[in-house]
Amino acid sequence: MDSLTQIVLGAACGEAVLGKKIGNKALLFGAIGGTIPDLDVYVGSLLYNNEIDAMLFHRGFMHSILFSVFAAFLFGWGIYKLYNSGKRLHTTTQNDWIKLFFWSLFTHPVLDCFTPYGTQLFTPFSNYRVAFNNIAVADPIYTLPFLICMIVLMFFNRKSNRRKLWLKLGLGISSVYMLLTIGNKFYIDAVFKKSMAENNINFERYSTQPAIFNNVLWYGIIETDSLYFVSNYSLLDKKNRFLNFKKLSKQRDLKPAEFNDIKNLAWFSNHYYSIYKVKDNEYQYNDLRYPILDKNNPNSSVFSLTLYKDNDRLNIKPFKPKFESFETIMSDLWTRIKGI
Repeated sequence: MDSLTQIVLGAACGEAVLGKKIGNKALLFGAIGGTIPDLDVYVGSLLYNNEIDAMLFHRGFMHSILFSVFAAFLFGWGIYKLYNSGKRLHTTTQNDWIKLFFWSLFTHPVLDCFTPYGTQLFTPFSNYRVAFNNIAVADPIYTLPFLICMIVLMFFNRKSNRRKLWLKLGLGISSVYMLLTIGNKFYIDAVFKKSMAENNINFERYSTQPAIFNNVLWYGIIETDSLYFVSNYSLLDKKNRFLNFKKLSKQRDLKPAEFNDIKNLAWFSNHYYSIYKVKDNEYQYNDLRYPILDKNNPNSSVFSLTLYKDNDRLNIKPFKPKFESFETIMSDLWTRIKGI
């Protein structure tokens, strides 16, 4: 999920493990632990000259179970050595710090698994991307109550029972909401299947996911032997069906057989993608797991990459948003959430 949410969850882990011993400093170190996996964005850019490789490194090894265990021992040992001195001598143990970093590191990729982007939990043994698709990568209803609870508990003494109460409240509210989104996912999938049957769409597979910032508006994509169909549905719509399915071509102006980079990008997109030639040595790669912005333009994907041939490989040009105004996008999103 987004960085703020991971900071809040990491801080909660720090508080749960070491809050009684070191107070608000536990929140700080937990937040640091919760941030570390997402530093793979910067590590990837240092390790790779090719932007495709750097992008695919994100949510890879540094989001794995193995990394959580390895890094917990490394950071736990290192921080303990630095912290255990002077007036702080023997106030904590090395095991305390290992636990703090393990839980703040481990809960990060687990939380990411609930989003559509997916997480390679089992790297390096498997590159399978775990993605439950039940919550958006940024959802204020999950994050804000959790954040407020963490801020409130900071004002109580580290040994106060009220501090523990606010921690439980923050974890409880966020966990209940997460369970509701999972139930919502099952309901949405049932609605989507009924919608496909009523539209006589014979599908090979399909996928549904919530739109950004909410769990009310949902997007669905269907793959057939020759086409994709996309549609959306709000829980506030008068008809409990996905309506107005839009056809998208399975455009493949570059083939996986030509470039391994296309194979890798196809894997990244769970094989929901299209590639359009824009001009000489420039192609647009659309990740169709995410909605299109203009229903009349199949090439207006929210998540699109500009590819170009770079020697015997492909590379990515700097990402540019496909919309002119964030305010317009949010206004359109809110209008659609309210239903039709």
